[in-house]
Amino acid sequence: MPARRLRTHFADASGGLGYHLRALRFRHSLWAPYIATVQRWLHDWRPPADTLVVVGPSAGYALDAAFLARFRSVRALEPDPLARALLRRRFAQIAWHFDRLDCLHDDGGPAALAAAYPQAAILFANVLGQALEPALLPAWRGAVADALRLHHWASWHDVLSAGAAPLPADDLDPAAFSDAAALARALWRTAVEVTDHDTFALAPQGRALASWRIAPAQWQVVEWGAHRPADAHGAAPPATQVRQ
Repeated sequence: MPARRLRTHFADASGGLGYHLRALRFRHSLWAPYIATVQRWLHDWRPPADTLVVVGPSAGYALDAAFLARFRSVRALEPDPLARALLRRRFAQIAWHFDRLDCLHDDGGPAALAAAYPQAAILFANVLGQALEPALLPAWRGAVADALRLHHWASWHDVLSAGAAPLPADDLDPAAFSDAAALARALWRTAVEVTDHDTFALAPQGRALASWRIAPAQWQVVEWGAHRPADAHGAAPPATQVRQ
């Protein structure tokens, strides 16, 4: 079955014009602590690959130029043409390549991604908790773990969201919680409606949490995680050969 092509559109669950306007308003104020945390995660993630594929970057509001510049080739899977134009403008020193693979449509997407980019590092840029259909997530989790087992990949993704502020999440160890419900109980001690994005513990290694005040009355709890493949002897390969 041929890989599904990414359709161009200006609005979707994880971005669009409204998101760009919100970023224009808040990224230097409400979003600043969250962006700094994501950039620290990216600084510490050093996959030994020359090519990076960024899935769903929008306009890259949390991406970092120094991180992107480590790679000889940076490819993006982004359906929003305005976001693509903004990426080129915001990171003019990066030679962006915009590809058309839709890896989030069904549970065959991870295998198509692995086949299209066999040597690349893969970064899911805060897209999996929004763009994936909730009913698809259980199968997609298994598919990504299997299809990308030989790839270095990482993701930051929405785990929980609410209209009331959580307690600080940044110093919590996500591994200390059995599931997202336990995490929600620790972060909101009063009766609050919390949305579970079904992405908790999606990536197995290096997990961390951050709070994101995305709007004055909307908070997200975001999780970072990565996967580092084991070599033939069961040990992870050294993180070298990255352009500095």
